[in-house]
Amino acid sequence: MKRINLWAPWRIGYIKGLAEKRDCFICDNVKNPVSDSDNLVLWRTGLSLVMLNKFPYNNGHLLIAPIQHVFGLDELNDSQMLEITKLIVASQKVLNLTVKPHGFNVGFNFGRCAGAGLPGHLHLHIVPRWDGDTNFMDVCAGTDVISQGMKDLYNQFKTASAQNNLPGL
Repeated sequence: MKRINLWAPWRIGYIKGLAEKRDCFICDNVKNPVSDSDNLVLWRTGLSLVMLNKFPYNNGHLLIAPIQHVFGLDELNDSQMLEITKLIVASQKVLNLTVKPHGFNVGFNFGRCAGAGLPGHLHLHIVPRWDGDTNFMDVCAGTDVISQGMKDLYNQFKTASAQNNLPGL
């Protein structure tokens, strides 16, 4: 059987970074609002950030994080918890307006063993899902196919956000 390669060169930064001591990319994004477009930061609120995941499980995969660098939910106050919850709603709305998923996975990963790529700074994943989005690539090769460029998707989200007053907190 002929072997076919699917090239995903953007993944090497993530893979190499696992072995390196790196700064917190969320904290870097908090400190650099002028780089929001380059860092794919969709929204900035008083207590939180919403950004596209640069290493997505699926097209439109968003991250919501408190500005405060904390590990667990028990370290957040009620205002932070409420804002994160409202940002889940706003994120689902912008995803529904743009990429029109059939469903969502929403969740936290606490610690590297639980799947956290950045285990020290609490963040929530919102992954849009479509009927049939687990296809032969994932089953046979453990490969995800992302169907749209990150900058194009980011611009689509920014346009829909402006047109619909999102996040609207």
